[in-house]
Amino acid sequence: MSDNLAELSKSLAEDLHTESMWDWELLPPEILIQSLSLLPIKSLINCSSVSKTWKSIIQNPTFISNHLHLSNNNNNLLLFRLCSMELSKATRNFKNNGDETELYKLYWDNNNNEYFNEHTSFDFPFHVESSSGVFNVIGTYNGLVCLADGSSDTYSFILWNPCVRKFVKLPPPNVSFNASTGFGFDAKTNDYKVVRFVTLKNAGRIRESPPKVEVYSLAIGEWRMVTALAPIGGVCGRGTQAFINGALHWIAKKVTNNKLIYFVMVFDLGDEVFRDMELPKLSDEDGYRGQPAISAYGNSLALFHGTVRALDIWVINIWVMKEYADAASWTKIFTAAFPGFAYDVPRPIAFRRSGEVILEKLKEQLVSCDLESQEIKDLGIAGYGYTFAGSYVESLVLLDKPNRAVSY
Repeated sequence: MSDNLAELSKSLAEDLHTESMWDWELLPPEILIQSLSLLPIKSLINCSSVSKTWKSIIQNPTFISNHLHLSNNNNNLLLFRLCSMELSKATRNFKNNGDETELYKLYWDNNNNEYFNEHTSFDFPFHVESSSGVFNVIGTYNGLVCLADGSSDTYSFILWNPCVRKFVKLPPPNVSFNASTGFGFDAKTNDYKVVRFVTLKNAGRIRESPPKVEVYSLAIGEWRMVTALAPIGGVCGRGTQAFINGALHWIAKKVTNNKLIYFVMVFDLGDEVFRDMELPKLSDEDGYRGQPAISAYGNSLALFHGTVRALDIWVINIWVMKEYADAASWTKIFTAAFPGFAYDVPRPIAFRRSGEVILEKLKEQLVSCDLESQEIKDLGIAGYGYTFAGSYVESLVLLDKPNRAVSY
């Protein structure tokens, strides 16, 4: 039956906007819906203009959810946000005139490492709206990309589905202070949430009060303060997040008995409560330097951190938590030394399906590194800083929300 549906879907895609389209109206509704659910996003967008009936089917929340489930089973894509050399320089010098724009591209990421080809690219409609030159990509989930203006003075957030050209601009948050931001999906309420972890001026440093936390709900369309007590401390550096197992994860730090402690701060999107996890216990020689970062690694976590071994030698270490939430299972899987200073050594930014890590070095091509053999492969993608990479699934999410998601 599934093979017949696949052939039917292929035939439907070939017949789009031809005189034979009327034949499809004669199909039983359940067969039509199943056939449509096997089509790629671009074909479905075309199908939605065939008739009001088809548009109603494709924009139905149940159809969108079912199509997403099928897409998740064939998730072989990586989303890259890239900046040109000119945009990177302009942003660092605070002289962006809007002539250069961010590039968003999807690449096939098959287990066969010989293939890493571009799948599609997206027009980016917001490049003149960032006061800092480029947006921060907070994360992606189910086809949505969460963007934040890089400026600390604007607090502007956008949820964007580039596949269907829809977006939602979030209202201003309640707390106007610098914050670490997370984005993920609450499976309990079928809702997408943006979380801001706000350390008020001096509060985290002198430990007088815990940070403020607020959550934006896409279903409700509002920000609200979280009543759960947040841990006292601050999120490290750029505050990169990892969303797995229904929870957001950041690397954070706190002072205990006059000693600086790094840990994983966890926020469960369903219960909206905090907990923490221990990081690997490092020797003085391997202590955390620079800004450690966290990443999803399958259904668990990976830690990136650097160590200075000599005046001009920087060591990159990668750890993975073999068993989620079990601090004893942290295992170092990669270490490599690079000459130069911290800002000029390769920066791990994401994992491929094969388990290889993608590295970015300023002013050079992005590369893929096998963690066992340390073999390096050039991906043929230029990175000049501000690069984001992450797994991506094409979806119809937001297609059923025309009143809140403005098309462009």
